[in-house]
Amino acid sequence: MNKKQWIGSGIFYGLSAFGISLTIKASVGVSSFNALNVTLATMSGIKVGTITTAINLSFLAACWLLDRRQTSLKQKGSEYLIMFFALLAFGYLINGFVYYFLASLHLTNYWSQLAALIGGILISGTATGQVLRLQVLKFPIEHWCHLLAQRSRWTFKQYRYGVDAVCISGALLLAISLGLPLAVREGTVISFFLLSGAIAWSKERDLAAALPIWQRNS
Repeated sequence: MNKKQWIGSGIFYGLSAFGISLTIKASVGVSSFNALNVTLATMSGIKVGTITTAINLSFLAACWLLDRRQTSLKQKGSEYLIMFFALLAFGYLINGFVYYFLASLHLTNYWSQLAALIGGILISGTATGQVLRLQVLKFPIEHWCHLLAQRSRWTFKQYRYGVDAVCISGALLLAISLGLPLAVREGTVISFFLLSGAIAWSKERDLAAALPIWQRNS
C-alpha cells in the first residue's frame, strides 16, 4: 500500500463523515446505525459523533477478539491502532460538520430536507465504496460481520441486516419509551435502498484516480 492509497482513503473517510452529517442535518430520518446514534445522542446530551465513535470502537474491540489471522501481534496491533485513530477522527469530523460547519445551514422546507438527505446518502455511499475499494481502512461493523460469517453458517449479509434490525429496534424503543424525536423515518427507508446501491456503484469504479494526489508521484 502506497502513500496515495493512504491519503485517498483518508480523504474518502472524511467525505463519508460529511455525507452522514448532511443526512443528520436533514432531520427526516437517517440510516439504521445512525438512527441509533442520533437517538442515543438526543437521550444523553452527548454529541452524535462521540456516540458514533464509542459504538464503532466497541465493534473494533470485538473484531480484535475474533480476528485470528496468522499474522504477527505487531502487524495486527499496527492495523488496529490505525483503525482506532481513524475512528476517533471520523467521530470528530461528524461533530465538526454537524455542530459547527453545517450549523448555519437552514433547510426551510421538506423538499430541501429531502435533497440534503439524498445528497448526503450519495456522498457517504460513494465515499464508503472508495474506502472499501482501496482496502486500507475498514469500517468495524462490516469487518465484524465478515469475521463472524467466516466462523458460522450465517452469511455476511445476514449478520449485517441483523445489525440494522437491532439498531432500528433500539432507536424506536428508546424514542417511544422516552418520548424522543423519531430518527427512524422516511429517510431510513430511502437510505436502505439508496445507500447500498451507491456503495456498490462506487466500489466498482476507480474514482480515487480523479484526486489531485493521484496525478503526482508518490
